[in-house]
Amino acid sequence: MLDFGELIEEILSGKDVHRAKIEFSKKYKIGIPKNSEILKHAGEHRERLIEILRKRPVRTSSGVCVVAIMSSPERCPHGKCVPCPGGPDSPFNSPQSYVGHEPAALRAIQNNYDPYEQVRSRLTQLTEIGHYVDKCELIIMGGTFTARDENYQRWFVKEALHAMNDFPGERTPEKSLEEEKRINERAKVRNVGITFETRPDCVDERRVDLMLELGGTKVEIGVQSIYDDVLEKIKRGHGVKEVVEANRILRDSGFKVGFHMMPGLPGSDRERDLKMFREIFSDERFKPDFLKIYPTLVVRGTELYEMWRRGEYEPLSTEEAAELIAEIKRELPEWVRLQRVQRDIPVHKIEAGIKKSNLRELAREIMRERGWRCRCIRCREAGHSSRDISKLEFEMIERRYRCCGGEEFFVSFESGDVLAGYIRLRFPKKPHRRELQNASIIRELHIYGPLVPFGRKGTDRVCQHRGFGERLLRRAEEISKEEGFDRIAVISGIGVREYYRKRGYELEGPYMVKEL
Repeated sequence: MLDFGELIEEILSGKDVHRAKIEFSKKYKIGIPKNSEILKHAGEHRERLIEILRKRPVRTSSGVCVVAIMSSPERCPHGKCVPCPGGPDSPFNSPQSYVGHEPAALRAIQNNYDPYEQVRSRLTQLTEIGHYVDKCELIIMGGTFTARDENYQRWFVKEALHAMNDFPGERTPEKSLEEEKRINERAKVRNVGITFETRPDCVDERRVDLMLELGGTKVEIGVQSIYDDVLEKIKRGHGVKEVVEANRILRDSGFKVGFHMMPGLPGSDRERDLKMFREIFSDERFKPDFLKIYPTLVVRGTELYEMWRRGEYEPLSTEEAAELIAEIKRELPEWVRLQRVQRDIPVHKIEAGIKKSNLRELAREIMRERGWRCRCIRCREAGHSSRDISKLEFEMIERRYRCCGGEEFFVSFESGDVLAGYIRLRFPKKPHRRELQNASIIRELHIYGPLVPFGRKGTDRVCQHRGFGERLLRRAEEISKEEGFDRIAVISGIGVREYYRKRGYELEGPYMVKEL
């Protein structure tokens, strides 16, 4: 009979995990045991064992576990962009802008695009490799979600929340969206935020109201370029005007806003691309909270592929893209997070363009050689730092800037180049929501470092549950009061509402609101 206790004792005593597994498999003439199998037999040692066995700690090093799911393939309302490889009519029969071989797309296909099954399978994967999933950030990918039928949108989000509420137990009977939201406020797996992917011309007050109803907190908009001639050349179907208006409506409603940008598009060049990135962080019409950079790739089945075959287009090389990203990173402000620098498209699907998967590291190497530093949020997060958090002294720093006609405050706890957490406070220009009349709005409160489950105390070796969030919240309230606001609102993740209730906030519409 297998004695997993013997293997567990050896691992806990400090023996090399891989060596201990090999010896165990030889002794019992079995395959090398998976971490998930070992954890099933861990009993009272589970917590200590998780810390040793946990794979890919980066999955929860930003303080939350991220679950990305995809909606089913559907045509874009405007037609098809020149570089776009996806859609139900493409050779891939995949969601718009995806080829169907990206990790999230593969999970979606395996689960027949069912939101419940996608969420459940991902939560299972994460727990099996030792991650806590108490704080779950949901990202809804798959193209222009806000252009889908409203009933589909409501069903999709409802079933995703249903999966969180059921986990890790058996499936329960279907309920209403409002009921699933209410249950999730105190569930074992709580939703701390929902991100929607969409296009700038599919953002208006009505669609924003629906995203708020669904529990949305963040929106990624496919900006791609801020040059009208480039947008026209790639048949994007919208201009810069729509980008600016979408950005304002979202911010004035409390959403975090991310831009997807595509350097190397037809009609642009290196100089224009670099100028574009400088402009989006200096022009108050833009200034996104986070950024995904997707250098243009040539994929079979696209109009861009035909242009490339005819010699009418040449994409950025790996070296050119790395150089450009290094230049961009050195100029990023402290209040933006660079989330990605390339697509997940497998190399064998790329006909021309970047074929190396380590573009971020290549850009970092260039920066190291030139003595440049990146000050973006991701590069300074406590969870990504090699420094001993327990020996750092954090101070509160306040930054203020204008964006979309309103005032933005980025208040953070920092120690040198290590960021413990921050709060984003906005004085909106023209909010359409009645809850936000004469109110300031907290668009984000985030504490970094390894995820600490709900109900547990933080230690001096982590940043969560140590009072940073409460102090940032108090400072946001003080700033708002000093500037003459009567109320302060928070666009809160569904599962974080209890946190705000304990601090004097009440649910009003989709927001948590407090009278000052």
